[in-house]
Amino acid sequence: MSTRVMGIVGLAVLAFAWAGPLPRLVAQSFAAHMWLHMLVVGVAVPLLAAALATRLAITSALALPVVVSLLDFLVVWGWHAPALHHASRSEPLVLVVEQASFFIVSLLVWLVALSGSDRGNAALGGAVALFFTSMHMTLLGALLGLAPRPLYAGHHGSEGWLGLSPLADQQVGGVVMLAVGGVVYLLGGLLLMARVLRRASA
Repeated sequence: MSTRVMGIVGLAVLAFAWAGPLPRLVAQSFAAHMWLHMLVVGVAVPLLAAALATRLAITSALALPVVVSLLDFLVVWGWHAPALHHASRSEPLVLVVEQASFFIVSLLVWLVALSGSDRGNAALGGAVALFFTSMHMTLLGALLGLAPRPLYAGHHGSEGWLGLSPLADQQVGGVVMLAVGGVVYLLGGLLLMARVLRRASA
């Protein structure tokens, strides 16, 4: 797939995520909220970053990928704290801020990772950033999916989506984070690490 096509597909996914039905469903469904999150950071952003990375020359050692991945960790886990999560599902303006912050930090992670993929140390740093992001998304998804009770009780529309109970709705959301976020970032890290190893053996 050419970088132009990846950019167009990325923009189309982003438009569907933000202008489609999901934003209207987040108040009543944790799973819908998670699908919105994952379409942005797990599908649209990697495609957009892959389209943009070839035009950028971000010079970085290990420090910059680590910094941006830590920033991503703080943003993702911060928005899943009960108070902020409830606000994002109750107030449209807060949802806009949340989605913008998800988009920006995720784009930073992917751009830093991919723009240096042709240089040894930068590619290694990018792989570390993607592996770390995969790990914390996997951990958060597992905590959400395996929790014995709803962690976000009291939000508007807590009856769930598609007839799911609040707990089942949360469990579906956790699985979505594991299956999309955890896997996509892991695959990205593995691809970058494969490039590092091929260069080392050349």
